[in-house]
Amino acid sequence: MNATALPSTLIDLSHKVEHGMITYKGLPAPIICDFLSREQSRQFYSEGTEFHIGRIDMVANTGTYLDSPFHRYADGKDLAELDLTVLADLAGLVIRAADRTERAIDHTLFTPFDVRDKAVLVHTGWDRHWQTDRYFEGHPFLTVDAAQYLVDSGARLVGIDSYNIDDTADGRRPVHTFLLRADIPIVEQLRGLQSLPDSGFRFFAVPVKIKGFGTFPLRAFAFCGGNQQ
Repeated sequence: MNATALPSTLIDLSHKVEHGMITYKGLPAPIICDFLSREQSRQFYSEGTEFHIGRIDMVANTGTYLDSPFHRYADGKDLAELDLTVLADLAGLVIRAADRTERAIDHTLFTPFDVRDKAVLVHTGWDRHWQTDRYFEGHPFLTVDAAQYLVDSGARLVGIDSYNIDDTADGRRPVHTFLLRADIPIVEQLRGLQSLPDSGFRFFAVPVKIKGFGTFPLRAFAFCGGNQQ
C-alpha cells in the first residue's frame, strides 16, 4: 500500500551571495555592481523600456559552493565534465552532528546508515555563525576515516554546513583528497539542514557548467514531500 502523499516542499540550503561578504578567510569578497545601469540603458531602447546588466567579480569559493575533482587534481573532472547524475535529484540523507562537543566527525557517525548512491549531508549547525568571526575558527570537520568510509560505501555526494569539510589546520586536506579522487563532489557552507528530514528527500546542487573550473557557487536545495523514498 502506498504511503499517503504529503505536501511537496522546496527547501533552500544556500547562503545568499552579497557584495562585500567574506566566505573564506583570506579570499576576497565579491564585488557586485552595474555593467549597464537602468538609467544608462534608456539610450538604447524605446521610451519606457529599460534593462539592467549586472557585473560580479568573485573567486570561485564564494557562498555555498561545490568542489569538483579538478579542484584538487589537475587530471580530475572539472565542473563542465560532471554528470548531472552526481548533482541533481539525488536521494538525500542527513547525518546529525549538531549536538556534539567534538569538532572531529569520524566514521562511527555514518556506519548506522546506508549511504550508497546518496547525497550525504552533515548537519553540524555551524551555519548559525555565518558572517561572524566565530565562523572561521574551530569549525567541525570530517576525519580521514570518515572520508574513507564514505568512499568505500559508495556515497554519491557529500555536503556539510561548516566552514570546511577538512580541518583547515591540516594542510594535507585529506577529506578533499579521498572524496575528490573517488569522483565524489563536495558541497561546503550549506545552511538550513535542520529544516530537512533525516531521509526521504531529493537533493540538488548544480553549479554553472564551466570548463577549467573546479569550484563554483550554486543554489543547493531539497525537494521534500510526496512519496519520496
